[in-house]
Amino acid sequence: MAAREMFASLPGWVKWVAIPALVLLVFGGAILTAIGTLIGLLFKLLVLVALVGGLIYLVRRFKSSSSGDSSHGW
Repeated sequence: MAAREMFASLPGWVKWVAIPALVLLVFGGAILTAIGTLIGLLFKLLVLVALVGGLIYLVRRFKSSSSGDSSHGW
């Protein structure tokens, strides 16, 4: 509990400004790399979902046009 008491006795500007600034200074590159990787993976997942959806749409469209349904004009 000594660390908690020491941290509680610090001024507010040290707890809320100086310590976070030091954390960003030391780990900023790692944090940005992790966020960039996460955004890249989410973008690739979005592209994959769009491509799979488009493929399903095309397969259904060609399947319905080849089964004798002339409502699509094919």
